[in-house]
Amino acid sequence: MSPSRSLSHKHIWKVYWTLIFPFAGFMIGHKLDKLETERMTTFRDKSALYGRELKPGEPPSWPY
Repeated sequence: MSPSRSLSHKHIWKVYWTLIFPFAGFMIGHKLDKLETERMTTFRDKSALYGRELKPGEPPSWPY
């Protein structure tokens, strides 16, 4: 196979950069959102306005 017919990394980057950036941004944002949700589980059902005592065996109010 000649070098002109093979796909190099530069060629793939040049053609698909408009797809790579949004997908990478989505994946990074999704990961950050999951980490923030995990961090906020420390405070669930403990606020002064919405907090309440859970019955034994009752699941937490969020995340679903």
